[in-house]
Amino acid sequence: MTFALQSRRVVTPEGTRPAAIMIDGERIDAVLPHGQIPASVRVEDVGERVVMPGLVDTHVHINEPGRTAWEGFETATQAAAVGGITTLVDMPLNSSPVTTTVDALRLKRESSEGKRWVDVGFYAGVVPGLTKELDNLLRAGALGAKAFLVHSGIDEFPAADETTLRAAMPILARHGKPLLVHAEIESETPPPRGDPRLYRSWLASRPAAWELDAIEQMLRLCREYRAHVHVVHLSAAAAIPMIIRAKVEGLPVTVETCPHYLFFRAEDIPDGDTRFKCAPPIREELNNAQLWGALLQGTIDLIATDHSPCPPAHKPPGDFFRAWGGIASLQWSLPIVWTAGRDAGVTFDQLARWLSAAPARMVGLYGRKGCIAPGADADLVVWEPDATFVVRPESTYHRHKISPYMGRRLYGVVESVYLRGRLTARQGVALAGACGRIV
Repeated sequence: MTFALQSRRVVTPEGTRPAAIMIDGERIDAVLPHGQIPASVRVEDVGERVVMPGLVDTHVHINEPGRTAWEGFETATQAAAVGGITTLVDMPLNSSPVTTTVDALRLKRESSEGKRWVDVGFYAGVVPGLTKELDNLLRAGALGAKAFLVHSGIDEFPAADETTLRAAMPILARHGKPLLVHAEIESETPPPRGDPRLYRSWLASRPAAWELDAIEQMLRLCREYRAHVHVVHLSAAAAIPMIIRAKVEGLPVTVETCPHYLFFRAEDIPDGDTRFKCAPPIREELNNAQLWGALLQGTIDLIATDHSPCPPAHKPPGDFFRAWGGIASLQWSLPIVWTAGRDAGVTFDQLARWLSAAPARMVGLYGRKGCIAPGADADLVVWEPDATFVVRPESTYHRHKISPYMGRRLYGVVESVYLRGRLTARQGVALAGACGRIV
């Protein structure tokens, strides 16, 4: 059925403006001037609320099949829907089996059936000894491939050495798909392990040099193979100059950072609070400011959550070295980034670029996803930027309620979310059932 969604603040590729979005079935039929809707069309007028393209999160660990005690498609995609994410891409770990074969990809797809509240895509894994599987995984619909240059945290997904990367990159280049890289190499010996209760001990154990050396290696290989390299979860701002040089050179490289690197600072993390543990680590205040600068200037292309949950037993308080390294934030990415950036003058256009358009481009979905334009899927998020809420366990859809955002007051209340024209969440409640598809 045809209807129109109208607001005085609609974020289109041409900028934020008053507009009416004509929705015909699952697609956007037209974007009309505000108030110029045919009389026969049903209208939902949301006033001054912001209407943005549905968010696209290209870095999510759902862990199903095999580790559904950590998270699962049902809880993760409901959290995504409530938070305004209408498309996500699931990482090839920490599920079991990891997604390094076509059979494993088939199992993952099957395990998601009847449990997708949003549209879902999948990555392949790049690990030593299995690069021969990569061509078939990409033919089977994987949107890209992920490699770790350091231990991933699970033995089933070992780090990719340079020989493995050299085998994988020509395949990815031929398919026009990105290689997503956890860019840390144990190239510098950190200081002796300090008191495990102190956050500064964990921070010192993952020096910025690990990121710089890994990114330098990937840029060298990118130059040689011309394969699209995507650096995930950039933490070390010291890498920004080399990324600028690579982009000026015209290398096909993109970069993401995560909400937690933009919201938190190492100086503010309480000792013993392992909810903040992630890898690479959250760094100091100056580093935070430099990441924001690179994001605002366009050197960092996009923001993705790296949602990596775990059961409470894997986050024992008081020991940063024993705790699982991952932060859960899938449900709140939009308000986290808006809260951290609103006082710095971040615009709605920038939010839509970082959280919707650029992620969709990175995985080859832009035009169908990530924009409010004729022909695109009618994936839309309606939100109130001046309203606030407190993150609480009882309103959280993630399977486990462990997150450093618990108890935080955030700006930006997501009010309504549409997935391909269908109302899928309203006022913090997932509504439409499992209507998500595989992309």
